[in-house]
Amino acid sequence: MMLPIPSAAPPRPHPLITIKEEKFVMINSCKEFDVSLQYPLRGLENAPYRCLVRESVYKMLLAAQSALPQGVRLCVLDAWRPLALQQELYDLYAGDIIERLGLQNAKAKEKREAVAPYVSEPEKNPLHPPVHTTGGAVDVTLVNENGEPLDMGTPFDDFSDMAQTDYFETADNPTVQENRRLLYGVMTGAGFTNLPSEWWHYDYGDRFWAYYNRCPAIYGGIFTAAEMHVD
Repeated sequence: MMLPIPSAAPPRPHPLITIKEEKFVMINSCKEFDVSLQYPLRGLENAPYRCLVRESVYKMLLAAQSALPQGVRLCVLDAWRPLALQQELYDLYAGDIIERLGLQNAKAKEKREAVAPYVSEPEKNPLHPPVHTTGGAVDVTLVNENGEPLDMGTPFDDFSDMAQTDYFETADNPTVQENRRLLYGVMTGAGFTNLPSEWWHYDYGDRFWAYYNRCPAIYGGIFTAAEMHVD
């Protein structure tokens, strides 16, 4: 049995960064884990069809996979995003989140703060970028040996309270609780941190990871594929 998932506060602004130049790796479904990029499947205009992560992140995903029991595999749902996709997602989701929270008449700052735990603003500052533009953030789930998703309680990109990583620590669903604990355990054991509002979102080297580790971020934003070195 995996350990309980601890409660955590959302990450706060963390501007400290020490740039590490590190190449990107393109990953595909393989004997180690699966890749099923969701945004191309959903028809988003700016979604990349290649799954790209920093080299260190790739090695950490392999470590996480090796810690899983036989018959369970990681499945990568999203990784590096161009800034154009981040803008597209922000435009797509921000209004729905604000409406769900009843903040239609709130001030602009309050709206931005409410949306931030779910969708990062498409900032164009490479030293304070949306985390998915760094190649350090990945969205993952677990699947069985047939590629069928394990029950995580909500779909990917669900913005309800049930998507909070620790939600099922107090809800009566042992299956979902154990599945989330398993994913959390292997990912944090490999060195990732989790975004508490999204059970699927894990970070290394970006500003969310830096906030929870109380250290400078090491990856800056890479806003287009033309800017990166890919193996």
